[in-house]
Amino acid sequence: MTMISRRTMLKCLGAGAVAAAALAPDIRAQASAPARCALVKNGDPGALTRAALEALGGMGRFVRAGQSVVVKPNIGWDKTPEQGACTHPEVVGTLVALALAAGAKEVQVMDNTCNDARRCYVRSGIAAAAEAAGAKVLHLRPGRGVETPIGGQLLPTWPVFREVLAADVLINAPVAKHHGLSRATLGMKNWFGAIDGRRNQLHQDVARASAELAVFFKPHLTVLDATRVLLRNGPQGGDLADVSHPRVVMAGTDPVAIEAFGGTLLGLAPEDLPQIALAEEQGLGSRDWQAQDVPVVDLQA
Repeated sequence: MTMISRRTMLKCLGAGAVAAAALAPDIRAQASAPARCALVKNGDPGALTRAALEALGGMGRFVRAGQSVVVKPNIGWDKTPEQGACTHPEVVGTLVALALAAGAKEVQVMDNTCNDARRCYVRSGIAAAAEAAGAKVLHLRPGRGVETPIGGQLLPTWPVFREVLAADVLINAPVAKHHGLSRATLGMKNWFGAIDGRRNQLHQDVARASAELAVFFKPHLTVLDATRVLLRNGPQGGDLADVSHPRVVMAGTDPVAIEAFGGTLLGLAPEDLPQIALAEEQGLGSRDWQAQDVPVVDLQA
């Protein structure tokens, strides 16, 4: 089955704010940037994120003046940044600041959390960091999703939050961590936080659901937070002994390559993560990130 992307779907809807978002130019297709992905290591989360965007040609490659931006981190759990269950708040705050500096008219940060959103947003540190950087922080409350054609085999349609649908620019900002069901939760599964409905039903084929959502949303930019990685007892964790500290951020326009790299941090090959092959078959990217001449920046060099 040939899937459609969020941007293709928007063009088909043809009305209101959603249609206006569809008319925004695809900057990724027009820009000439030095690399599809960049890997930065040995720095604090904000510096790593900023350096990764610089290596890609700057946030202006992805965001133009007057555009609306959604940054979609993982805010799913009522955990502190040190526990590694959520995206580091400094990664999120830096992305917000860079998008606004590039001319975004508005940056929104949001997630459909697993634990109570009021606790997750505060304890993760993400609400404070995003708001301090100038973002509008939204709670995606269940029951407000809009039934949307996804075009997948498992997901022909599914309720999606309209705030995500209407964005001109989508930035996926996942954290790299272990997951008891899917072995890892990285960029593709992070899209579970942009949809409504009975998401637990999708766990019966979590890899296919993750791949179909990734192909549908097709983010302009993916920024993988691997500043610390929850190696065991994910996705929620809690024990600091389960957390490693690679101090790495990988960013780019190839979600499949970033997914494959993220798996290596958990000792997993692409074959261990079926969503990689499924998304690759749909043309979302290539698992072979090492063949892409990825620039590696060491902030301590």
